[in-house]
Amino acid sequence: MRLRPPRPFRGLRARLVIAFVLVALAGAVTATALAYREARTAILSRAQDSFAQDVEDRIGAVAPDFDLPPTQRSLTDLARRISEGLDGAPPVVARYQDLQATSDPLADRSRITPALREAVRAKDRVSFQRVDHQGTPYLALGTPVTFVDDGGASGLEIFAVTSLRPEQDDTAALLSAVRGGILPVVALAAVLALFAARTVLRPVRDLGRATRRLAEGDLSIRVTLTGHDELTDLARDFNTTADELQSSVTELREQEARAQRFVADVSHELRTPLAAMTMVATVLDEDADQLPPDAAHAARTVSAETAKLSRLVDDLMEMSRFDSGTARLHLTGTDLAQTIRATLALRGWTDAVHAELAAGVRASVDRRRIDVVIANLVGNALRHGAPPVTVRLTANQNQDQDQDLGQDQNQDQVIVTVTDNGPGLPPDALAHVFDRFYKVDAARTRSEGSGLGTAIALENARLHGGTIEVANAPGGGAVFTLRLPLRRTDEGDTEEARPQGPDA
Repeated sequence: MRLRPPRPFRGLRARLVIAFVLVALAGAVTATALAYREARTAILSRAQDSFAQDVEDRIGAVAPDFDLPPTQRSLTDLARRISEGLDGAPPVVARYQDLQATSDPLADRSRITPALREAVRAKDRVSFQRVDHQGTPYLALGTPVTFVDDGGASGLEIFAVTSLRPEQDDTAALLSAVRGGILPVVALAAVLALFAARTVLRPVRDLGRATRRLAEGDLSIRVTLTGHDELTDLARDFNTTADELQSSVTELREQEARAQRFVADVSHELRTPLAAMTMVATVLDEDADQLPPDAAHAARTVSAETAKLSRLVDDLMEMSRFDSGTARLHLTGTDLAQTIRATLALRGWTDAVHAELAAGVRASVDRRRIDVVIANLVGNALRHGAPPVTVRLTANQNQDQDQDLGQDQNQDQVIVTVTDNGPGLPPDALAHVFDRFYKVDAARTRSEGSGLGTAIALENARLHGGTIEVANAPGGGAVFTLRLPLRRTDEGDTEEARPQGPDA
């Protein structure tokens, strides 16, 4: 068994849902990133501003009582007083020219970087720097101290360091919360996408079902119009196309029916005068030897042309029965080899045709119709081919391995081949041999037959559930192959059957 591997995301619904979810996911991630960035900036800015204000207020509280130039002890005391007034007593460094003191001698002063010191000295204003020390974020602040009277620089600089661990924890908690909200957003987007896909694809599915039914021959199918969108316009166009197609097909069927009735009526009306003409022509043909030469030639010509016209009318009547579906099989258990020999003997072809007929091949067939088929194929080979003409009969049992089902399907067939040794058929004529009134030689305006023989032969084969194939043999000559299902019956069994095959 051969299975086609599944194709993920093949359906329009799956692709629509995936696209919807991807867009929602991209939007959620983008919104999360922007919200995280803005929240982090706001938290850090608030912490920075709050710390700067606290340091400035504390300096303003203790600096007025500080004497310049300071001593090492007074500078240390200043740093300690500022630190004690801040939340958490962070380490504070006070510097005046070459003197430097810290509120906590054990504090790591490396968090106050040279870059920050240089920025305070150069810019003469409050400067900030975020540093990471041993995995913990810190905010380092530096500010010059100015005189209250004139705002001039005093030469005193204050540095303070505070931990940003609480702010980092807050931003991490915010990021975790936002990440946790992405999954529900994506799930909600998938649900909405499924609902939207169902709403959008319902008219597409309806249109697809209607198209398949139209292709199967249901010309009355129409699509219900709902809404005012592009899909509604498409459904409206489909209905318009279906209306036009139904109208055209109905008109063609009516024309075909009228043509079939016309042919049948004409053929039927011609039978009575043709019967009279045939009797007169037969009498004239029998008495032609007693007539003058010119009259005898005319009598024989009238007799021959009347016979051709009679065959043409009979063939037209037969084709009209095929077209109208009224042709019926009268099945009889038949020895096919004997039937083929009788066909050849009846037409005097026994000596002109080489027969290779398998013995004991019996099938349930309509003897008259099989006689018509064999006579047409052999007659064409004798008229248009070259000797030797060979007829072969075989019973073949095909064993076709069904690749999809993994089962052996046995089909018994009767195969009759008619081969000549002529030049064969032109390649462009092979597809048209069974067309009605088709002539291989377009310049040949008249022929012995009616031009319907091969078409009637094919219809008779199809009536039995078989077919006729034509090809050119590799060594030259045309090969006609009649294939019939082998219905095994006992001798003498007779039944009437309805038409079978693709055109029945």
